[in-house]
Amino acid sequence: MAHVFKAGNRKIQAEEMLVLLGRYQMMPQFLRGLIVDEAIAEIECTEEEKAAAIAQLEAQYQLTTPEAKEAWLKSQNLTPEHLEQIATRSLKLEKYKQETWGHKVESYFLARKPYLDQVRYSLIRTKDLGLANELYFRISDGEQSFAEIAKQYSQGVEANTGGLLGPVPIRQPHPLISKLLEVSKPGQLWPPRALAEWFVIVRLEQLIPAQLDDAMRRRLIDEMFETWLNEQIKQMGPLQLVETEPESAVTG
Repeated sequence: MAHVFKAGNRKIQAEEMLVLLGRYQMMPQFLRGLIVDEAIAEIECTEEEKAAAIAQLEAQYQLTTPEAKEAWLKSQNLTPEHLEQIATRSLKLEKYKQETWGHKVESYFLARKPYLDQVRYSLIRTKDLGLANELYFRISDGEQSFAEIAKQYSQGVEANTGGLLGPVPIRQPHPLISKLLEVSKPGQLWPPRALAEWFVIVRLEQLIPAQLDDAMRRRLIDEMFETWLNEQIKQMGPLQLVETEPESAVTG
């Protein structure tokens, strides 16, 4: 006997459910959940960790009484066992991430460091080369400050901040500007460079090297996890509806 889903007065066939998951853009999240559940299936939590996770979930949803808890479970179509699974899922996932990628952070950090270092820099842009050269010499000769000239002459949003931009990852600006910043010392002023329809004057203000602190470790582990997860989703492919023989036909 074929089964259907029911929401209110609406009945939804299995084939239509696949269409709806795609229409509501929920398919990637659904596949993500399947992959994560399989990955963390063997991860264990202590009884203390389980109790703390459940207490945190109950506080989050204000399940302060048995009646409130029972009503919430019913509204979500869940059992108390499901509640524990939901409560401990994020903890198990963090344990899985640490076990799988924690020992790879240092080497990954070194490979990613050129993209993680940040800079503050000043920028002036104009479409007039003659003006760009004049402004460059005014700054280099100390006639006017970079900020004064940027506010008066720069033709981009940086004019609002006296030309100052950042901090941003060093590879975020246009490649031409990034290359200048990578070989600059703080305070180094570059003559006008052609960039598309613009002529730009660039000065590095501050280099902020990336540090492998706790926050960076978490960020890099999350990056490695997301890369792995996206690869797994691609390998899994889309959810498909397959036909199975009735149990009576299989058992004879």
